[in-house]
Amino acid sequence: MKKIIFLLFFTSLGYAQKQMPNIELNSISGETINVSTQFNEKDKLYVFSFWATWCAPCINELEAIHKKYATWKEALNVEIIAVSIDDSKTQKRVKPFLNGKGWTYNVLMDSNQELKRALSIVNVPYTIVVKNSKIVYVSNGYSQGSEEELYQKLKEL
Repeated sequence: MKKIIFLLFFTSLGYAQKQMPNIELNSISGETINVSTQFNEKDKLYVFSFWATWCAPCINELEAIHKKYATWKEALNVEIIAVSIDDSKTQKRVKPFLNGKGWTYNVLMDSNQELKRALSIVNVPYTIVVKNSKIVYVSNGYSQGSEEELYQKLKEL
């Protein structure tokens, strides 16, 4: 058990000082956005949630966060960015999917999975918290209640 905690501690430290890569993605409306320069307001927390339309745990996570997002924004200076990794075959499903959700997230399309590769993401859902252009927290996977753990972590940051 101590080895696992030790490994997790040092794994999270490895991300603690990593900069967001200088990569441009398209927003859901087609606007080009640089993830490094667009999301860099001083001391603001940016939660990048990597997801796909075919990923049930991803959708469950984003739905759970959506229910609490207004409260989070009142309490913290936080913004959620939902990064779709749907490829060219499934990308056309994203807009219709979002129309039925009512999510207020900024949605970006990583259809070439360039950002996903740059961050060495293997599986989704994958969540990265960025503060002052540095990755300060990483979480992989989702289970019911994980959004509360994320919120507690955000309050600490």
